[in-house]
Amino acid sequence: MPKDPVIRVRDLVKRFDGRTVLSGVNLDVMPGETMVIMGGSGSGKSTLLRCMIGSLTPEEGSVELFGSNICGMCETDLNGIRKKFGILFQSGALFNSMTLAQNVALPLQEHTDLTPEIIQIQVKIKLELVGLREHAGKYPSQISGGMKKRAGLARAMALDPRILFYDEPSAGLDPVTSAEIDQLIINLSSNLGVTSVVVTHEMDSAFAIADRMAMLDAGRMLVVEKREYFERMRDTDADAAEGMSETDRLIRQFLRGDAVGPITERRTSTNFEEDLFGGPIDFDIPSVVTTRSKVASSGQPDDDLTDEST
Repeated sequence: MPKDPVIRVRDLVKRFDGRTVLSGVNLDVMPGETMVIMGGSGSGKSTLLRCMIGSLTPEEGSVELFGSNICGMCETDLNGIRKKFGILFQSGALFNSMTLAQNVALPLQEHTDLTPEIIQIQVKIKLELVGLREHAGKYPSQISGGMKKRAGLARAMALDPRILFYDEPSAGLDPVTSAEIDQLIINLSSNLGVTSVVVTHEMDSAFAIADRMAMLDAGRMLVVEKREYFERMRDTDADAAEGMSETDRLIRQFLRGDAVGPITERRTSTNFEEDLFGGPIDFDIPSVVTTRSKVASSGQPDDDLTDEST
């Protein structure tokens, strides 16, 4: 029998200051799979992630986790749902005043009744999973960026979550460290059955870890398909690509990182010549007054802007 989605997003709309960032997004994530959400900068993928973890409330639509709609859910009930998932933030988001072991232990101390002895064992297990057990006593300032990501992943796993959310897990890492993070994601899915939702625009990582992939563009969900579909799109030669629809050509350009295509054509679609000699750009910022403006208006240098020692 087919399994029910562990995450179900339906007709999701999110706006900021009247600007629509997500426009009717639909997405199902199945238990145990790795879903990669990709798209260019400003496509809405991070906003979608924040809606899925309950840190943003959409204007329309619903987000169901484990069969419960979290949109509009009270904070107490939402906190109960949050114990079932973990998040690896882009920066790792470790507490700098705590050792790696203390960072991993914190969720266990806050949300369980485990004894200190059991918590110590759990911390060692989680750090061993990410290859950091021997560095348990170090502080975040004493380790590399890649180690911070792995430590953040150990903390995200502290409560044995059913879902792990990753926000740009490979960002800022060298190729070898990035490959290590990819392998950790694969191992967690295959060995522990964890459902993974990964937001990224790193295509090497995306193709290495994904079971299925979702492509966002300008707040719209273009396509959700198995990895093999996107591999075929990426590998389509230029002659065959000429017969593709604009949407397919856009997806192909993004996957390949080509400099020419619908994405770049859209960015250069305005008439620069008309804009150059057209109306003025409003760059006045009332709260900022330049030094030259202050001197001109007063006739003498502003005391706040001169060196008192001269």
